[in-house]
Amino acid sequence: PRVCVVGSGPAGFYTAQHILKHHGGALVDIYEKLPVPFGLVRFGVAPDHPEVKNVINTFTQTARSERCAYYGNVTVGRDVTVPELQRAYHAVVLSYGAEDNRVLGIPGENLPGVYSARAFVGWYNGLPENRDLKPDLSCETALILGHGNVALDIARILLSPLQLLRKTDITDSSLAALACSKVKRVWLVGRRGPLQVAFTIKELREMINLPGTRAVLDPADFTGLESAVKDAPRPRKRLTELMIKTALEKAVERQAAGAGAAAPREWGLKFQRSPQEVLPSADGTRTRGVRMALTRLEGSGDSAKAIPTGDVEELECGLVLSSIGYRSLPLDPAVPFDSQRGVIPNSSGRVQGVPGLYCSGWVKRGPTGVIITTMNDSFDTAQSVLEDLQGGVLDISPSREGFGLVESILRSRGVRPVSFSDWEKIDAAEVARGKAAGKPREKIVDPAEMLRVIGH
Repeated sequence: PRVCVVGSGPAGFYTAQHILKHHGGALVDIYEKLPVPFGLVRFGVAPDHPEVKNVINTFTQTARSERCAYYGNVTVGRDVTVPELQRAYHAVVLSYGAEDNRVLGIPGENLPGVYSARAFVGWYNGLPENRDLKPDLSCETALILGHGNVALDIARILLSPLQLLRKTDITDSSLAALACSKVKRVWLVGRRGPLQVAFTIKELREMINLPGTRAVLDPADFTGLESAVKDAPRPRKRLTELMIKTALEKAVERQAAGAGAAAPREWGLKFQRSPQEVLPSADGTRTRGVRMALTRLEGSGDSAKAIPTGDVEELECGLVLSSIGYRSLPLDPAVPFDSQRGVIPNSSGRVQGVPGLYCSGWVKRGPTGVIITTMNDSFDTAQSVLEDLQGGVLDISPSREGFGLVESILRSRGVRPVSFSDWEKIDAAEVARGKAAGKPREKIVDPAEMLRVIGH
């Protein structure tokens, strides 16, 4: 059986890995629109979290298997359609992730100084489409809308001492921009309360321990939460206890230090505030703050809803980063898509109404969870493919040409794919450039330059 996987992030690679491991004869081809593989492991994971990127070693082993091939620089839906892939393969798995962001839907969100978290993370991580972002970091206060790990990543990157970032694979140009940054205060704002934050304890602890930076948490926000969290699941309980402890300790420290001894940099969490409008400066050319509706919570736990109370407040800031989630986009008119939920309608990864078509990862279940969540989800889809192969749902009696057919289609359209050994040349070039600068790698951010490196 010939199987094709669209997307080379964790969802794509874990799906391929599981099929190759549990079917001794399957051939898997992975297609990727960029010349370089690994998706959000390369472009989403924070540069100061190198240990999270170790999964790349596993993915590389998969790609080097003689039954697996990688074709980068191929945009499915444009260079080759999904129906064309279905003619070339017995099964097609869509694992292309979430390449858009959710919008706030409020006035002023298009003002200069307002950025999506997705674009900002892409900028400091060298995602080609965000390489020219040039965020304006000339203000003192930044506001991040959202209480997830991505929001904490951004706050940490904005406030980290430069000598910590210099040793990472953060891009050269974003390091230069951060060196000139005037940002010294970051507020992370959420619509709901401390019991609904989506970040994890590891990320929070890292933020609390960031050198040269002070946490500003208001003890009043945590009143009565010790008892409320008593019976909560252990991760939620430990996370809440850490916030309470930090709020109380830091308040005491601030009093002891007196008002005069402000830390050079600070960050804080604000709760139960929902953005209503990004406010323009007097001349209308940039942002000067955000008007927030104060909210009260209805219900409890993860299902609590934030209801506006009618009261508002304005928070001053010159930089607004919206970290309210990523969004998947439809890839090809031939593929059903639920635009309300931003996913491909499916059952255990089988695309509804299209036999032989599957999906895994964020485009399957929505943009939530960490790499391990995506791994389990992808194994689940791969299992569906294997069951359909074994149960005769997928007819493999007609032989399919696989890449042979796709290659002639691509050639007729002037598209030249990039192989995994081509990627390894780009990788070697990046590592060499990094070594010269004393960092693990210096990412090439321009796809044209990537292709030049491999003499494409």
